[in-house]
Amino acid sequence: MEFHRATLLMKCEGLSAEQLKTRSVEPSSLTLLGLVRHMSDVERGWFRRHAVREDLEFQYSTEEEPDADFLNVETADATADLAHYVAECQLSRAATASLSLDEVVPSRGHHPERTRNIRWIYLHMIEEYARHNGHADLLRERIDGAVGD
Repeated sequence: MEFHRATLLMKCEGLSAEQLKTRSVEPSSLTLLGLVRHMSDVERGWFRRHAVREDLEFQYSTEEEPDADFLNVETADATADLAHYVAECQLSRAATASLSLDEVVPSRGHHPERTRNIRWIYLHMIEEYARHNGHADLLRERIDGAVGD
């Protein structure tokens, strides 16, 4: 997990707010800042809402606008959004530090009948980060040619 969290931040390092908001290619609306905002909500959703059952709303996404994390970046405060991501990761670490990987938790989403163990949540998060860090790598290369972990 920590490698993937650090990789996403590394992909954003040294870029201006405008560069973080640079879209990939038409018709995609994907941006590095959108990925950061999305992963903030994903951290909150899986670790804090599901794993430890905190009663929280998502920071960016709403029922009316489920893709707001990705889409509403034009007027976003990139510095604040990056800080929020770092804070959300710290809160996730703290919230799950004492949980057993075998602990089973109920779903808090579209499938309330499902249960998952903490191990599944961690594996899903690794998968989610791996997918989006691949996107981040391509976005960063498009912005300034930087490649690597």
